[in-house]
Amino acid sequence: MKRFVPFAVAALSFVLILGASAQHQTFTVNPNTSQIAFALGGNMHHVDGTFHVQSGTINFDRTAQTISGSVVVSAVSGDSGDKNRDKKMHNDVLDVAHYTDISFVPKSYQGTITAIGDSTIQVSGVFTLHGTPHDLTVPMQIHIEGSALRAKTHFTVPYVQWGLKDPSIFIAKVAKEVDLDLTLAGSLASAN
Repeated sequence: MKRFVPFAVAALSFVLILGASAQHQTFTVNPNTSQIAFALGGNMHHVDGTFHVQSGTINFDRTAQTISGSVVVSAVSGDSGDKNRDKKMHNDVLDVAHYTDISFVPKSYQGTITAIGDSTIQVSGVFTLHGTPHDLTVPMQIHIEGSALRAKTHFTVPYVQWGLKDPSIFIAKVAKEVDLDLTLAGSLASAN
C-alpha cells in the first residue's frame, strides 16, 4: 500500500499537469472561410458588403481566462458590389493608401469557454481603424467541435465619431455608424 500512494500521487499530478496544459489553446483563423460583413444605412439606400480577413491567431487559456493575439482585416478588400462606391470608400473614408489594415487585439474576456459545443463570452480589446486604436468590448459566440472553432460577433462602429470622413453627399445621407458581423473559422490546437 505504501508503494501505491506515491505512484497514485505522481499519476494524479501528471493528469493534472496534462489537463492544465490542455487549457491553453491556439485558434488559427482560416482567411478563406472567415469574413466581416458590413451594413450601412442611408436615407436613399442601404449598403451591404464584405471585407476579407487577412490573418488571425488567438491564444487563450480557459482556466486562467487569458487571451491574446490579433485578427487583421484588409481595408482595401472592402466590397459593396459597386466599383465607384468602393473607390470612394477606399480613398476618401478608409484612406487605404496610408492605412491598409484594420485590426482587433483581444486583451481579456469574461465568461466561460467550454471545451466542446457553444459558449458566449465578452471579449475586450483594442480595435484599430484608420491607424487609431479604440477600446472595444464585443459579445462573441463560440462553437468548438473537435479541432474546429467558429466565432461570431456583431458590433457597431461609430466611424464618424472616430474621425473618419462622412461619405454623405448633398441629399444622399448615410448613417454615422456601420454595423459589422465578424465570422472567424479555423483550427484549434493545444499550445506547447
